[in-house]
Amino acid sequence: MKALIALEDGTCFEGRAFAGPGEAHGELVFNTSMTGYQEILTDPSYHGQIVTLTYPLIGNYGINAEDVESPRAQAAGLVVGECSRIPSNWRATKTLPDYLAEHGILGIDHVDTRAVTLHIRSRGAMKCVMSTTDLDPARLVQKAKDSPGLVGRDICTEVSTPAPYAWPGPHDGLKAFSTIREDGLKAYDSVFGAPPAAPRFRVAVMDCGIKLNQLRLLARLGCRCEVFSNSTSAAAILASKPDGFFISNGPGDPEGVPHTVAEIRKIVETGLPTFGICFGHQLLGLAFGGRTYKLKFGHRGGNQPVKNRLTGRVEITSQNHGFCVDKDSLDPAAVETTHVNLNDGTSEGLRHRKLPVMAVQYHPEACPGPHDSTYLFRQFIGLMDSANR
Repeated sequence: MKALIALEDGTCFEGRAFAGPGEAHGELVFNTSMTGYQEILTDPSYHGQIVTLTYPLIGNYGINAEDVESPRAQAAGLVVGECSRIPSNWRATKTLPDYLAEHGILGIDHVDTRAVTLHIRSRGAMKCVMSTTDLDPARLVQKAKDSPGLVGRDICTEVSTPAPYAWPGPHDGLKAFSTIREDGLKAYDSVFGAPPAAPRFRVAVMDCGIKLNQLRLLARLGCRCEVFSNSTSAAAILASKPDGFFISNGPGDPEGVPHTVAEIRKIVETGLPTFGICFGHQLLGLAFGGRTYKLKFGHRGGNQPVKNRLTGRVEITSQNHGFCVDKDSLDPAAVETTHVNLNDGTSEGLRHRKLPVMAVQYHPEACPGPHDSTYLFRQFIGLMDSANR
């Protein structure tokens, strides 16, 4: 059925609903990855966003029970050039249209995604409404203007865990995901070495919208993770007596959660070894007195080049973020910028010069890859090793 995509600047695109009907609003963004649409759809960092995939054919390997980053689809909507209705993969258990319909996600194809991407790159990511039920362009544009944006909003709390849980361990909502992907994780053994027979460290994890592969890799390295919501107090987290502190990725504006930043500051000032990824990187930047800002159209894809200033090496990384730490706002005597994006020079990593704290803006745990940056998990283990000597 016919569908319309309306942007707050008055631009409209036509397409066809391959999953629907319905209406969805969110910030329209684009991702340049050629594969990994299932991981993208289930990444909580995409909560509140409508994702345009630039690769022309999406859905050709279907959906399976393993390649998920959370128990449900998180994106507000999906826009593609062409959706493949006949998946061809021995692991597939359902089609992409069926999966989106199951989770109530509107999917639209037959869209000129090149035009959408060029428009966003020129004008910036913006609020959007797409619909099969209301096809009046002027009315949809007004709906887009009236919809809530991301700036200043706390939306990571909407995807954070409502109650603490242990990983690995029994948890009704995640039990089915605690052991799957074992074959895929074996690929990391060449980097990590064989997994230890028993957990060596207890890690307190602040869930701002965590991807499951972060927990899987920490567990593979011998960590027993205790996962807390982003609204948990520093006192409660420290009371669990962790060996380390991990801050996950998540959606939205980091300046929209000052309460979380305040608790993080209290934790890191104790000297507890800390590792932050993506949203966690931004929160640590704020905790150390820096500022964050919204990028024009963000970094979303699986081929972003990042230079490690400490080694001089270039890493190809997976990224998904619309906000960024202003590296010039950090006190260089206290915080060092360790990684920079080679496309635009923005901050991709930091470490504290006195405290055992490190963070990166990109995703070293990314599936389906690349895996250039998995060494960062080993570095976090090294921080905990040093603290326990």
